[in-house]
Amino acid sequence: MQLPENLLSLNHLALSLKGKVLIIGIGNPLKNDDAAGSILASRLKEKLPCIVYDVGASPENYLGKIIKDKPETIVIIDAVDFGAKPGEYAVFEASGIKTTNLFSTHNASIGLTINYLFNNLKVNIMLLAIQPKDIGLGEKLSPEIIETITKLENWLNETVR
Repeated sequence: MQLPENLLSLNHLALSLKGKVLIIGIGNPLKNDDAAGSILASRLKEKLPCIVYDVGASPENYLGKIIKDKPETIVIIDAVDFGAKPGEYAVFEASGIKTTNLFSTHNASIGLTINYLFNNLKVNIMLLAIQPKDIGLGEKLSPEIIETITKLENWLNETVR
């Protein structure tokens, strides 16, 4: 799979964290590495000076709440197959994401969630994608994913002020 053209760096993400920031962690805890975004969000809750939601595998259930919060920047953290090695992560401008670029492991496409937010809020939306190794049934994270979650947790704790 070819990487999407809108691939960015963590430095770009850091520069994008302006105004009222809201972080959304998406993940299914019953599908091994798919839980990455959800686990990272739960680790960040109450540690960062921003709103953090662990939405599990159903981000659509939080859309009304997110709109009421009126964030200026949204960061979505999710396990996404973007054709990299397990545990690698990438930052994408959500405005450039098409549903055919990436494979989300959830019922509702990440693209539909992003489009809904764009249509209801005029905000900067970034996707912090983590390449899963195993999204089969189970509750065990791959070592590569555990390492990435810890690295990103430390980075976000240092960066989001």
